[in-house]
Amino acid sequence: MRIRRRHWIMTVAALLAVWLGPLLAVPTLAAEKVTVFAAASLKNALDDITAAWQKQSGKEATVSYAASSALAKQIESGAPADIFISADLDWMDYVAKKNLIKAYTRKNLLGNRIVLVASKDKAEPVEIKKGFDLAKLLGEGRLAMGAVDSVPAGKYGKAALEYLGVWSSVEDKVAGAESVRAALLLVSRGEAPYGIVYQTDATADKEVKIVGTFPEDSHPPIIYPTAILSDSKNADAVSLFDYIKSEKAVPFFEKQGFTVLR
Repeated sequence: MRIRRRHWIMTVAALLAVWLGPLLAVPTLAAEKVTVFAAASLKNALDDITAAWQKQSGKEATVSYAASSALAKQIESGAPADIFISADLDWMDYVAKKNLIKAYTRKNLLGNRIVLVASKDKAEPVEIKKGFDLAKLLGEGRLAMGAVDSVPAGKYGKAALEYLGVWSSVEDKVAGAESVRAALLLVSRGEAPYGIVYQTDATADKEVKIVGTFPEDSHPPIIYPTAILSDSKNADAVSLFDYIKSEKAVPFFEKQGFTVLR
């Protein structure tokens, strides 16, 4: 009798394990992707860097590219992200003053240049110097730039043109774009005869050609700072952040024409 009772208990226990097992099992949660907010001009280099990091670490990352101004405003509004890379100091300062970054992680990462570009089929060298006749070059066309009141490349471009004494002659001809990549696209498509973009963007588009480089002393230094955001709780963010700052990332940045600041 005892043997039969023991056998019945064991049978019921086995059936319960089969029926309830899936309900009682603790699901394995997928690791959260690291989210990076980065200036549009970083796309080529950062796509390669995150791919290399993912291959090495087995972790995942997603990058949102836009003008630094737009990204900073998104961060201020509470958009979930782990790392911010700005194309200028001003927008990093903006989020820093609002305590939205972990200040001890902030680092000046890269340098860049601004250049004058034209469609590759119509590109003739332009000597960029004080008083050069940019308005004549434009004719009835427009000058593609990032929006000069917010997009870093646009602010640098305006500063350079003011320093060179030609801003007032072209101010009404500017086609302000939401990002430096959008400005580049206007020239690449032939919708604007000339544009002011970063050197790194110009080399990434085979439909345009650099026709002149602005003197470095004509505008504030172009510096890309980076930092981990205050609300980041993703442990993998530190790993990616360190990789971006490491020697392993240097060839990817230099391939696109960035100067790596050490």
